Amino acid sequence: MSLTLNQANQIIQAALALSDQKSYRPMAVVVLDDSGHLKAAQRQDGASMFRVDIATGKAWAAVAMGASSRVLTKRATDMPAFFGALAATGQGKFIPQTGAVLIKDSSGAVIGAVGASGGTGDEDEDICMAGVTSAGLQPG
Repeated sequence: MSLTLNQANQIIQAALALSDQKSYRPMAVVVLDDSGHLKAAQRQDGASMFRVDIATGKAWAAVAMGASSRVLTKRATDMPAFFGALAATGQGKFIPQTGAVLIKDSSGAVIGAVGASGGTGDEDEDICMAGVTSAGLQPG
C-alpha cells in the first residue's frame, strides 16, 4: 500500500484541527511518502517562514532512519558525531528533533512520515500522531 494524497490531506487536516483545539501556536505540517518526497504540506496563518522546512526535516529524518524523531533525538544525544554526519550527508534535510512520526499501514509497513513545527516537540508530535490515527493509519 502506498500513501495517497487523500490520506496525506486528512492527516494534515486532523493535525491542524487538534492544534487549533489545544490553542498551540501556528503550525506547519508536512507529509512525505516512504521515499522522502513531499506528498502534502500546509502552514497556518502566522507560522514563521521556517516552519515548513523544519517540519520537512523532521519527517525526512524519521522516514530516512525508520524511526520517530523522538527516538532519533535520543540517539543523537548518544552519538552526536554520527548524527552530525547524517545531517551533513542529508544536505540540510535531516533534522533529528522531536516532532515527527512514521506513517504505517495496517500491516505495519512504513508508507511515509509526518512532521510538524511551531510548538514544542511534544506538541508537534502530538498533532502528528493524531493526524495519522485519524486517517486510519498507524503512527510509529
